[in-house]
Amino acid sequence: MVESTAQKQETANEASLSEESAREESVREESASGAAGIHDGCFVSSRAALAIAFAWGLAEATFFFIVPDVLLTLLARGALKPALKASGAALAGALVGGACMYAFASAAPDAARAALDYVPAISPTLIARVAGQTDEYGLIAILTGPLKGIPYKIYAVCWGAQGRSFAGFLLISIPARYVRFFLSAVVARLLARALEPFTKRRASVEILILAGIWTAFYGFYFWRFGW
Repeated sequence: MVESTAQKQETANEASLSEESAREESVREESASGAAGIHDGCFVSSRAALAIAFAWGLAEATFFFIVPDVLLTLLARGALKPALKASGAALAGALVGGACMYAFASAAPDAARAALDYVPAISPTLIARVAGQTDEYGLIAILTGPLKGIPYKIYAVCWGAQGRSFAGFLLISIPARYVRFFLSAVVARLLARALEPFTKRRASVEILILAGIWTAFYGFYFWRFGW
């Protein structure tokens, strides 16, 4: 009887220790998650995020080939409002980059087209195709083309090379660029909320999911347009 009581006491003590250990582990995880959330939130709402979005928008409108939507979706997984602000910054950068490409093509159309050929997934065939679109459909081509995945920079060069209106180009560039930026941020935020039961708002898991999505996207993109 004494031995049985001692065994029960020992079992109870082990259970108590296990529960205490589990509580301590839970507290450590919550603390780590909270710290990550604080640092993540600081960057998302920072001027640095806006500056990077502007620079990325400008770079992608000229000779960089990764869209700023990658950054926007990363920001949107935490909160939508900062991602939309960054979308505005990316738009401003894209307009500056588009204006630069327009001016380059207006001054030296052959050199501008040759420079585009060095950008991954852009070929002389695609440039000629876009030139035909702008010649036939005008500003509508600039509005719809980038939404289909054709680089905006090609439309800027073709429009400038054809000596078309700069004001018209700049105005149509606003919806041509911003619509996709806006949709990317909104969809990313909705996806993050839908996956919360699985991700538990863990930044590492959310970023891994986004990385998988963008890897698949660019795999398909380069398969379609080539390198």
